[in-house]
Amino acid sequence: MLCENLIKVQTFSSPFPASQEVTDFNSAIFCGARRDSKAECYDSGKMTEDDYIFTSDKLPSDPRYMATVSNGFVGTRVFDELIHVNGVYNGGLGDCHRANIPSPLAVRINMNEISQEDLKHSYTLDTHAGWFTHTLSSDDVIVTQKILAHRVHLNLLVMEIIMERKQTPGPSVNVQLLNSFSPQSQDIAFTDGPDFQDARYIYGQILIREVKDAPKPSIHLIWTPVTTSLTLPAGKTSASWVFLTAVAETADQAKDSYSNGLALVASGKLCSSHKCAWAELWSLCGIRVGGPLALNQALIGCVYYLLSALPPLQVEGFLFNGISPGGLSNGKKGEDYWGHVFWDQDVWIYPNVLLLLPAMAHAILSYRIHTLKGAKKNALNQGYKGVKFAWESALTGEEMCPEEIYGQKEIHINGDVCFAFQQYLYATGDLSLFREEGGWPLVQGIAEYWVSRVTWNTEHGWYEIKGVMPPDEYHVDVDNSVYTNVVAKYSLEFAVELAQLLQIEVPEEWQEVGSKIKVPFDPDEQYHPEFDGFQKGETVKQADVVLLGFPLGYPMSEDVRRNDLEFYEPLTDQGGPSMTWGMFAVGWMELKQKARAQAHLMKCFNNIQEPYKVWSEYSDGTGAVNFLTGMGGFLQAVLFGYTGFRIKKESLNFDPAFPEDITDFSITGVCYLGNKLNFTFKRDKMTIILDKMLCLQHYNLEVALVKSGETYPLNLGKQLSIPIQPGRIQKRVNNCWPL
Repeated sequence: MLCENLIKVQTFSSPFPASQEVTDFNSAIFCGARRDSKAECYDSGKMTEDDYIFTSDKLPSDPRYMATVSNGFVGTRVFDELIHVNGVYNGGLGDCHRANIPSPLAVRINMNEISQEDLKHSYTLDTHAGWFTHTLSSDDVIVTQKILAHRVHLNLLVMEIIMERKQTPGPSVNVQLLNSFSPQSQDIAFTDGPDFQDARYIYGQILIREVKDAPKPSIHLIWTPVTTSLTLPAGKTSASWVFLTAVAETADQAKDSYSNGLALVASGKLCSSHKCAWAELWSLCGIRVGGPLALNQALIGCVYYLLSALPPLQVEGFLFNGISPGGLSNGKKGEDYWGHVFWDQDVWIYPNVLLLLPAMAHAILSYRIHTLKGAKKNALNQGYKGVKFAWESALTGEEMCPEEIYGQKEIHINGDVCFAFQQYLYATGDLSLFREEGGWPLVQGIAEYWVSRVTWNTEHGWYEIKGVMPPDEYHVDVDNSVYTNVVAKYSLEFAVELAQLLQIEVPEEWQEVGSKIKVPFDPDEQYHPEFDGFQKGETVKQADVVLLGFPLGYPMSEDVRRNDLEFYEPLTDQGGPSMTWGMFAVGWMELKQKARAQAHLMKCFNNIQEPYKVWSEYSDGTGAVNFLTGMGGFLQAVLFGYTGFRIKKESLNFDPAFPEDITDFSITGVCYLGNKLNFTFKRDKMTIILDKMLCLQHYNLEVALVKSGETYPLNLGKQLSIPIQPGRIQKRVNNCWPL
């Protein structure tokens, strides 16, 4: 029987039209493509449909590897019993985790009246449309279940079920809905509310605040009740039903969202508006590789899950609460780092976002700004001045790491955050973030912290940072971690530079300390020891010293860069976290060791779990899942490794090099100083197009080639074709920087 409370969308008197034919373009991926020529969406190029579609006739045996749907506000694993919401945590220090919210979309479909041998199952993640489908097919009927987190209406989760006959109308057909939903939570004290427009309603607050004076978020959940079965009546060729779930922090938001969802259903625009929003999102950034399908799909998967974790740009007043290693869909108690924000966000994920989506990069930085109060408390609790960003941050920015040693010792997080702000200024020229939006107090606080944290070595005449844990977490309580000291040095130097731009006087001590921090270096063997007393042969957990070359760009000769890579490559734990190999790939590509670089990049495929390209933290499948950190490292290996892109104070440098099995590749939507640039790289030449000026405060750009010394202006819509060689994009007129 059809429940009156269900949203029955429409019935059709004719079968569904056949799917549109798509031309094969050699497994190329073009993120700006549009697959539906009838959709009123963005059309930036062509692609093969299979590139974006990950499908299988069975689900992963481990449910942790299920596809996820998320929109930056709410997320869930497909078929999972839990939803997680941006910034909603339960528990204090040692127990803080993403609050579990019950999911009304934990529904499986089946057709019990048909022999299971006669049913064909297909489970598909369509990354371009941003939804997951389960299709049941018999000789007579096709049933499709669609699940999505709406990209425009962020409070909405949607499940649509469509039944359609393959042949002429026949008898009624039933589909069973197996629902594991229970309106209860161990993290939220839910109370039943009155039904709203025939939908169910519960609301409640988290049980335990993060800290004493922290907010206590509320959750309001309104959903279409799910019946045990649906029926396609006799004589009808097709029918569809929509089940809405509205999740919000207030009753009015939840009710408005649910009502908007009903209106979209009535207008037939619920799913199409979501699909167009995803098409627009893909159009903003693109990677097209003329190479193996596996590489293309790995890149698409990374971009899809990363975009799913990012905040929307069109929603005014949306307060983004950062990116955790497992994304918004994961992070319950005891799993996936409990949904906390680490350096992973600032070092591994953020560089990709800054290059292609600077407005979203701005939102990531804004998270650090609005947790500044918590960072001040962290510094005070440790006995230092300024601000100390939490190793594990949640809603307030106060330290939430269950194990005290990491929060106390892994202080490079401060330099990681500051370097992200520095790169933002160099890439955008946007001083308003610092002058008007709280960026300067953050940079100032980090500088004050480092000055209070260093100690002076009278004998050697340098400043030291003692008792730290480097990125290599196999070593604890070491002195003068080379990575930590370099990011501290950069923080202080950037603070002085920024103060000059803002015309703010700062203590001379900042420049003094920044210029005299010890950077460990072995002059005999010409490499950087990881820390004072580091012994050859000691196993290193993950990329550490090699990060000096990229992303930090610490000045060194080509020989020293090579020595660092050679020295630490065999010492690095082969079973360590997946993001490491992307950094070795960038390093070797920088030195034009293409085969060696690609070998490291290929190691990452051990962490990609099929069929939905969900990354695991470790190659044996253990650790965090939907591991955005690893995806970020992989993307950097292509976005920065293949292109040689480096964001510098006065330029965006390039020095292309790519493996022999790649014929060509394109990066579209590179954003630099208010301009959107498209790059195409081939063996002997490259082309650059100034595609769009993003804002009124853009800068006129030119290309300067290193070998020939020639310069070429970049004009809107005009293609510049030049031989492959190192060069840079820079302002056409180098007057005061930034304006």
